[in-house]
Amino acid sequence: MGGKLMKYLLSLILFFPLFANDQIPAMDQKRPILLKGGTLHTVSGDVLEGYDLLFAKGIIVTIDQQIQASPETDVYDIYGKHVVPGYIAGFTRIGLTEISAVKQTNDHSEIGEINPNVRANVSYNPDSDLIPVTRSNGILLVNSAPASGRISGQSSVMMLDGWTWEDATMKHPAALNLNWPSMHFNFRKDAKKKEKDQRDNYNKAIREIDILVRDVEAYHQRRTVKERKADQKQQSDLRLESMIPFVIHHEPIHIRANDIRQIEAAVKWANKHNFNIVIVGGQDAWRIPELLVKYNIPVILMSIQTTPTRRFEPIHTPYKIPAMLHEAGVKFCISTDPGYPFDGHVRTLPNEAMRAAAWGLPKSEALRSITLSAAEILGVDERVGSLEPGKDATFFISDTHPLIQTTNPIKAYIQGREVDLTDRQKNLWEKYKEKYRRLGRLNE
Repeated sequence: MGGKLMKYLLSLILFFPLFANDQIPAMDQKRPILLKGGTLHTVSGDVLEGYDLLFAKGIIVTIDQQIQASPETDVYDIYGKHVVPGYIAGFTRIGLTEISAVKQTNDHSEIGEINPNVRANVSYNPDSDLIPVTRSNGILLVNSAPASGRISGQSSVMMLDGWTWEDATMKHPAALNLNWPSMHFNFRKDAKKKEKDQRDNYNKAIREIDILVRDVEAYHQRRTVKERKADQKQQSDLRLESMIPFVIHHEPIHIRANDIRQIEAAVKWANKHNFNIVIVGGQDAWRIPELLVKYNIPVILMSIQTTPTRRFEPIHTPYKIPAMLHEAGVKFCISTDPGYPFDGHVRTLPNEAMRAAAWGLPKSEALRSITLSAAEILGVDERVGSLEPGKDATFFISDTHPLIQTTNPIKAYIQGREVDLTDRQKNLWEKYKEKYRRLGRLNE
């Protein structure tokens, strides 16, 4: 036992430098800031060229031409620069994982199949070294979600800045996360028994979920009755208690489903219980857009830059899915796949949108898919996702148009706080550039 403990402590010591970044969280905005003459990509409206943007106390105050600054206002000329709402990753494990292959750095999974009371935000690590890397590419907000079991727990919308998880939390809960049972049944003639076992396991999983829903409804009813009687108390059940907002009050349930049969079954199940669901993954969503439009079910679409799910599909099918969903009228946003080995690849979110734009999705919709559409699906669109007076000053300034390969955020603000845009890769670039400059091998 002592030997195992020593090995564990040694692993913590060895990997500790990889657990945390050394950046200092931004300070609250003290003085109003006026950005003059930039190109504002409002997302909710037109692209405004040569406009000014004034924000104070973390809130956008005015967007107009030739705003007159008061004496206490800091004025920045941003002529030729672009102001873009912070990108929002709709489904991630940022803050819950560091290195997928190192067990001690992963805190996104719990033991057991049913864990609705698990909260992502309390496990969020604000010192994760993945945060600066993600933030430096314009992604300023993420929905961090737990992963394991049938019901994983509750996800949280997190701001990529803050000393603690409390500082970083924008909204909790964002949703209850449910992994829909697999429906890849084996239809080979020599596997009838295996096929029956697979179907039995699927039906058993659905029955267990339905029983849990029934228990939540009964628990809520008993608690309501007993609350009316001051002399009676009911013993709390954390799992059932945590599901009341989603089962009784119809807060969003994010259902991880990719196969067409999974999506159809999830929609049918949600309609039976009158639940408010969002499909996460949605690789086959383009096959049944009418069903999603009919019941107004949004999709958090993941992995645009991937291979088709079926060998007979054209190789570019995943690239065209956003355009097909847009044409069909399906509400969707684009995210990255948080599964291994992609835990740290949230920084490629703009690339996913760029790929979709290259294959038919209008560029304005591609930008919307990682800003305002994501905010709407996550229920934070009153605060972020677009440039509008009254919303949080959460945006970045770049030297080129958004969604091109050379887009480089040069300043970023989260609720008016100017955040650090350096990261490990940039620091290493500067380090070795200086090395070869001293050796006389660098052409300036």
